[in-house]
Amino acid sequence: MARSAPPLSLYVHIPWCVRKCPYCDFNSHQKPVGTELPEDRYIEALIGDLDHDLSGQGDRELVSIFIGGGTPSLFSPHSLAKLLAAIRSRMPCVPDLEVTLEANPGTIEHGKFAAYREAGINRVSLGVQSFDAVQLKLLGRIHSPDDVVRAVAELKAAKLCNFNLDLMYALPAQGTDQALTDLNTALSLGPRHLSLYQLTLEPGTVFHHRPPEALPDPEAAWEIQAACQSLLQERGFSQYEVSAYAKAGQQCRHNVNYWKFGDYLGIGAGAHGKLTDSAGRVRRTVRHKQPRQYLEGSDAAARLQETRDVDPRDLPFEYMLNALRLREGFMIREFEASTGLSGVAIAATLALGRERGLLDGRDSDCWIPSELGWRFLNDLQALFLP
Repeated sequence: MARSAPPLSLYVHIPWCVRKCPYCDFNSHQKPVGTELPEDRYIEALIGDLDHDLSGQGDRELVSIFIGGGTPSLFSPHSLAKLLAAIRSRMPCVPDLEVTLEANPGTIEHGKFAAYREAGINRVSLGVQSFDAVQLKLLGRIHSPDDVVRAVAELKAAKLCNFNLDLMYALPAQGTDQALTDLNTALSLGPRHLSLYQLTLEPGTVFHHRPPEALPDPEAAWEIQAACQSLLQERGFSQYEVSAYAKAGQQCRHNVNYWKFGDYLGIGAGAHGKLTDSAGRVRRTVRHKQPRQYLEGSDAAARLQETRDVDPRDLPFEYMLNALRLREGFMIREFEASTGLSGVAIAATLALGRERGLLDGRDSDCWIPSELGWRFLNDLQALFLP
């Protein structure tokens, strides 16, 4: 079946941070003490990546930009202004382009957010994780609760009122009351969007090898999650994705594009990309993750670690890894437009999911995870493995 051209986003990865957190499995690298970051060189490499990847994309409009890390707020507003100007000069953008910057509350100087806004940033995601000083120390964070309050004040002074707060739950020795105290403090700061994640021990992290003591058991973690979700609903935040909650109309467009199986360019060390060509083939790219190896690449092609076409047999699973994270689920016609496959290809699996109580089907076209499916989402997604 013919595929429509998916929306196009851009992900920019800046890999350095002040200190690597023990729970973090992202591609982040601690900034060497006493050294300056190679900002100019890195920005030029990012622009080179963009030029390389734009080949064959035609005049597709960019719907969002997300600058993640690492700690992108370690880069100066001047450097990000140069990058954003280069992006806008090379490709058309929708008039209300969403441009998100991830920031660490401990790296924000007075007036810096105003300069980021002048550079073109219009949405910020603050990595808060907790408002408990003891928990922040256990998590290896470099900021204090007061730093978060100051950072939000700086955001509002800069008229950057569209901001997200990242918050963790099921922290060491944390009970429901403590988690709700964290959440209430976060909500008192007036975010339009909130990301709520359970602390997990990801392979390759310090916490995976040396887990913290007194982590809540699965049932206790589930009770904390349910209590937090109830409070968020009372405060007017709708859950639209597994870990994402937003006021009406304030969903993160960039992440929604991921979950709807849209296309995205990925530039920078370790960045992943997904592009659909004119023949409907889905191609994924990965760039070298080590900053030194990435910067030593002679050109954008040398900075690519992997380029591969997705086997059509894998498309149902790849689609469901994303679409089933959304509360609204997906429509069969959306699946067909995104993958080029007929809905018949997944009919038996959908029926199996419903039989096991993991999926709810509405008028045979709209499919959403049931409450049981939400709780055991990995098992539901695994049904679609080829």
